[in-house]
Amino acid sequence: MATIYEVAKLAGVSPATVSRVFNGIGVSDSKTLAVREAARQLNFTPNRTARTLRRQASEVIALVIPDIENPYFTEMARGVEDVASQAGYSVVLCNTDSEIEKEATYLQIAIAEHMAGVILAAASDHSNLDDLLATGRPVVAVDRGTGYDIDGVVMANRTAGQAATENLVQAGYRRIACITGPQHIETAYERAEGWRGVVARHFPEASSEELLRYSTFRVDGGREAMEELLALPEPPDAVVAANNLLGVGAIQVLTEHALTPPEIGVAVVGSLPFTTLTPNAVTVVRLPARHMGVTAAKMLLERINGDDQPARTVVLRNEVRPARGANTA
Repeated sequence: MATIYEVAKLAGVSPATVSRVFNGIGVSDSKTLAVREAARQLNFTPNRTARTLRRQASEVIALVIPDIENPYFTEMARGVEDVASQAGYSVVLCNTDSEIEKEATYLQIAIAEHMAGVILAAASDHSNLDDLLATGRPVVAVDRGTGYDIDGVVMANRTAGQAATENLVQAGYRRIACITGPQHIETAYERAEGWRGVVARHFPEASSEELLRYSTFRVDGGREAMEELLALPEPPDAVVAANNLLGVGAIQVLTEHALTPPEIGVAVVGSLPFTTLTPNAVTVVRLPARHMGVTAAKMLLERINGDDQPARTVVLRNEVRPARGANTA
């Protein structure tokens, strides 16, 4: 089934113009003719239920994220805003601090304010979307799943954990630790599983569990976990940090202990927003956060404008930037 974006491309207009044509909002005769002809050629038929709902909704979408201070989510929000603004929508940014209660409040506000749709990075695997979905308004999950049959855009998290760890192994490190986020968060668990698989394959005789730390996805979580790892009778010679802020915290502690690459290896999943080390000293598995926001916003607008195909999940690829230099001792 053709989407509103395909109609817009063929007609040479914006998706917002296509939406206006099918919602009876005045545009020029030439654009109306172009849109209707493109729709005819593509056999595009707007979903009537969605059109009725659209007329009752505001030109606003909600972006609900767990940590507004994390540059990863800031980058993602920019992608959402770019697409939404071009289509004539405003974005309301809602920060949950990974708290279920705050998230529930924002979802109720989205209902009460008749927002057109929601993009959600769930606070927990226990997030409740029942009331929101019951209104018929579309929801797109980002960064992590929700357990609901809705559209989603996620990273290849297990692959990211594998790539970070494999790079350290190839650089010559042998006792590789992992610091990740809360165990109940999908991204934290999957990245740790990627790390665990590589360690088990290369060092089957080693016990990896003592080198795994679940923490918060924040700088202080990385600091606390790194201190614990360095206090082990046999400390690690390298560490995988499962997100950007954990990486910052771990690097801060290593620097305070006068431990820097290549003496100790560091790999971070996600771009490092700030660090005391030179950029080439750390392996970075780059996550395309802005692209995630762009993709999610496009999917949401398609739903708002009548797309009724089955729910789908888009998995984005990551990019590895290896550190220069290796520990060959």
